[in-house]
Amino acid sequence: METLSNPEFKRLSGVSRQTYCEMVELLRPHLERRGKRGGQTKLSVEDQLLVALEYWREYRSQFHIGVSWGLHETTVGRIVRKVENVLVKCGKFRLPSQRQLYQPGWESKVMVVDVGEMEIERPKKNRNATTPVSKSAIP
Repeated sequence: METLSNPEFKRLSGVSRQTYCEMVELLRPHLERRGKRGGQTKLSVEDQLLVALEYWREYRSQFHIGVSWGLHETTVGRIVRKVENVLVKCGKFRLPSQRQLYQPGWESKVMVVDVGEMEIERPKKNRNATTPVSKSAIP
């Protein structure tokens, strides 16, 4: 991660390097458990944040992320939940609300998707579609 340029870091994690450093400093007092009881994860605060960002950015399952990092999937879920709770309580890294987006000064972007419906030919359901066997043909 240290060898990546700033644009590559943002492409990988979804946040800029400066925002990542701010998040680490905010999370450090809450997640650093070295020498204390109850610290089940062996990852550093930086790695725990990367696990959460990877989960949010890539939409991979917790099992797949756990295999990548050498963790159990429940541990990945616990890490993501802890990181998410601390960042939400902080309020510094929130997305703008809908009310803020509709105020003057915010640009709105519109995406148009051309979607066409096609009718699929299916066999008609009626009695004449099946050929009944006469009773005399049954042994």
